[in-house]
Amino acid sequence: MARFRKKPVEIEAICLAGDSLSDAINFVPADQFAGGGVVPDDGRFFVDIRTLEGVMRATEGDWIIRGVRGEHYPCKPDIFEETYDEVV
Repeated sequence: MARFRKKPVEIEAICLAGDSLSDAINFVPADQFAGGGVVPDDGRFFVDIRTLEGVMRATEGDWIIRGVRGEHYPCKPDIFEETYDEVV
């Protein structure tokens, strides 16, 4: 897991990748975790997350973000790269 900054707010995020599936599941609190597994059509991992807008799915390669109020939600990698800078 790495820390990133969205101007002007810092967030925490983890990339959902094959070797980090358990880390991603542990990153999402139990009350926001809505399931996970493998997408039948293509074999990619997924994590379903209860968000303020309903259940959203993060698939392998997506980022899972912890927002400023402790909420979690998925973000596609291209949007993540355009929006956040890593905090070093």
